Amino acid sequence: QVQLVESGGGLVQAGGSLRLSCTASGRTFSIIAMGWFRQAPGKEREFVAAISWHGVRTDYADSVKGRFTISRDNAKSTVYLQMNNLKPEDTAVYYCAAGNGPIAAMKHDYPYWGQGTQVTVSS
Repeated sequence: QVQLVESGGGLVQAGGSLRLSCTASGRTFSIIAMGWFRQAPGKEREFVAAISWHGVRTDYADSVKGRFTISRDNAKSTVYLQMNNLKPEDTAVYYCAAGNGPIAAMKHDYPYWGQGTQVTVSS
């Protein structure tokens, strides 16, 4: 099993920045990819970004390209999501996810999930 704990959410004004962190524990040697998803009230959980645990592959949703950056620190078993130029439509609960396969944008490719952290962007 892999356990994931997110942190770094909060309230920020439009145009501001936040950095989310997600630290993995447990069977981290089994992780091949990690991703960030988000879920706004009344909406489906959607893909935000993903990164390979080894190597340099990343992927982003079109809505965040150029504003968000995903990165990792393997020594700390931590993945980050740097969010710049935040918009009110970025408001959501952000979830970290870990998977045993290649990076992917589908929820079902990630068997491990964190508890989520709230990001609220005011206009």
